[in-house]
Amino acid sequence: MYKNRTLIMNHVKEHATIYLFMIILFLTGIIFGAIIVNSMNFVQKQDLFFYLERFFSQITDNQHIEKQEILKASFSYHAKYLLLLFLLGLSVIGLPLVWILLFIKGVVVGFSVGFIVNQLGIKGLFLAALSIAPQNILIIPVYIIAGSLSMIFSLTLLSKLFTRKISQPVFQPFGRYVMIFAILLGISFIAAILEAYVANGAMESLIESFYQ
Repeated sequence: MYKNRTLIMNHVKEHATIYLFMIILFLTGIIFGAIIVNSMNFVQKQDLFFYLERFFSQITDNQHIEKQEILKASFSYHAKYLLLLFLLGLSVIGLPLVWILLFIKGVVVGFSVGFIVNQLGIKGLFLAALSIAPQNILIIPVYIIAGSLSMIFSLTLLSKLFTRKISQPVFQPFGRYVMIFAILLGISFIAAILEAYVANGAMESLIESFYQ
């Protein structure tokens, strides 16, 4: 355990710039998502809020989605996203797409939270805290780590290509790459469970209390 902890610490120190870049990129996406909300006109906000209210009314009318379906859909989404980041890391030309995917994820989070709070005020803040925050506490670090690892592995392949060291074995770093992504996939499953059984239930209870 001590050896693994040392390896992780050394890895983070060695690639601290990449991890910092990915965190800043994600935070920039969140800010951009919030800016999009503020730049929307009244009609656009009302049109979008109309669909949100329809979703709220379905919950108050007891038209609940099965938790197993939410779990399945959530984990499937996370698995596909992580698989895409994994595959992009194996290619040299996929690096810009890694940045775009992480930025878009930040935009989605920033826009979702920003819009709910903008439309519902303090109620929206509570709703975002209960319905969006629980799973994202886990999944945001997972995406940042996955994007960083994808970038690191892609740069490693690029370095070997330009320094003519492609003949050196890459099985060991590739094995670590696969293992870490498998761990991240497992964490994303826990995040999907939180979304289906914790965040969803809390969101439904809060929405029902709004309309009582």
